[in-house]
Amino acid sequence: MEFPDLNPRLWKHLYTLFRLAEMGAHKRTAKISTEYLAQKLRVSQQTASRNLIELERENLIERTITPKGCLIKLTDKGVSQLRKLYSILHLVMEAAYPPSLTLEGIVFTGLGEGAYYVSLDHYRKQFIEKLGFDPFPGTLNLKLTTEYDIRTRRELEAYPGIEIHGFKNKTRTYGAGKCYPAIINNAVKGAVIFAFRTHYDHTVIELIAPVFLRNRLKLKDGQKVKVEILTLP
Repeated sequence: MEFPDLNPRLWKHLYTLFRLAEMGAHKRTAKISTEYLAQKLRVSQQTASRNLIELERENLIERTITPKGCLIKLTDKGVSQLRKLYSILHLVMEAAYPPSLTLEGIVFTGLGEGAYYVSLDHYRKQFIEKLGFDPFPGTLNLKLTTEYDIRTRRELEAYPGIEIHGFKNKTRTYGAGKCYPAIINNAVKGAVIFAFRTHYDHTVIELIAPVFLRNRLKLKDGQKVKVEILTLP
């Protein structure tokens, strides 16, 4: 599962909404001065006031200004934002396995098997259907060099993945495999694939993507690549 992008501005909004909810503003209209809110947020009164203006502009709160303070209530949209954050935190904390793993490996030139297997129509259709992209005909091969990365790869294989079914034709049988969505170098969405009759051992991972990764990321043999692998369905 890929979590939504919680950018710094949204984090600021969520923190302010959380503090307002602490004061009951998610259930009722609460009278809250900007001075008191500033103390709760540990920011200046000017910043607290600016935060409220932004929340009101985004329809996350309803606000009425009075001589003795602001009357504030979270809107349905504001409450929904807090519920989404709660759901994400609950999922992360209660999951049987982590929502993502990060590996780092060194680019090397493979045996050329990847292009053949990825291009097979039976596999390719499943990649399109299950991963949401048509893979470039080839894989990017990464050599894992640290004990941490090798151990993490072994751990990953024990987690449920997206199943890719094998098939038979008149001449041979093609094995099944599985894959995990991934983000390569924090820039390109792709996937890690396992067990397509590979000659590589557990110190290697193979990546697919809708683009030619070497060109898109300007990669050469010997360069390091970081891969965030998403493990939750």
